[in-house]
Amino acid sequence: MSKAIDALRRDVFDANQAIFANGLAQYTFGNVSGIDRERGLIAIKPSGVPYQTMRSSMIVVTDLDGNVVEGKLRASSDLPTHVVLYRALESIGGIVHTHSHYATAWAQAGRGIPCFGTTHADYFFGDIPVTEAMTDAEIDGHYEANTGHAIVRALGSHHPSHMPAVLVRNHASFAWGATPADAVHSAELLETVARMAMETLHVNPAAVGISKPLLNKHFLRKHGTGAYYGQPLQDSANEHESNTRASKK
Repeated sequence: MSKAIDALRRDVFDANQAIFANGLAQYTFGNVSGIDRERGLIAIKPSGVPYQTMRSSMIVVTDLDGNVVEGKLRASSDLPTHVVLYRALESIGGIVHTHSHYATAWAQAGRGIPCFGTTHADYFFGDIPVTEAMTDAEIDGHYEANTGHAIVRALGSHHPSHMPAVLVRNHASFAWGATPADAVHSAELLETVARMAMETLHVNPAAVGISKPLLNKHFLRKHGTGAYYGQPLQDSANEHESNTRASKK
């Protein structure tokens, strides 16, 4: 394997360790993958291996047809779902599947997560969707791949960066990002807003969603061509370099 694929495997290993360390995954639940678009290769958690005993050398590398090209263990059983998502969502570079507590509760209830406030709106451009129930034929057929197709349908016209997660009805959640680490961040944010939404309904069962103008303001000030939240990337890089030089003097 090339140095690039070795680095991808390490990134995927680190991301899998992060979902365990951050309480998003227990036992052998969940998985993280990453993709090298140039080489058409996916790195993913091995199936059924506990996070505590997993090593970076155990990360399985497959092609975009799901064929193992590096690794001695079976890839995650959710690999076909990841393959469908990578093929359909060409801008993403990492995927996280977890059974985190609050997001999974919404998925089991068959409900999307309403956008009640600006914390949610900062990261998700509206209600987080839930898939339709899968048919018996979809379940009995290529179940994992059909799960991916259901996610793509639920995402609809949303750009993956505007809605970086979808709930799978009666199952759990899938989240994504530009890298495996970014996908972990999306999964962390998903769990946070899932808990906030549930507790909002406990406080006020009649709570209604955020207004469209407030949603637009909070999401678009952080994302898109007109974003003005935070520091310009080039300025931030220059400032970091200047601070580094100053610290060495």
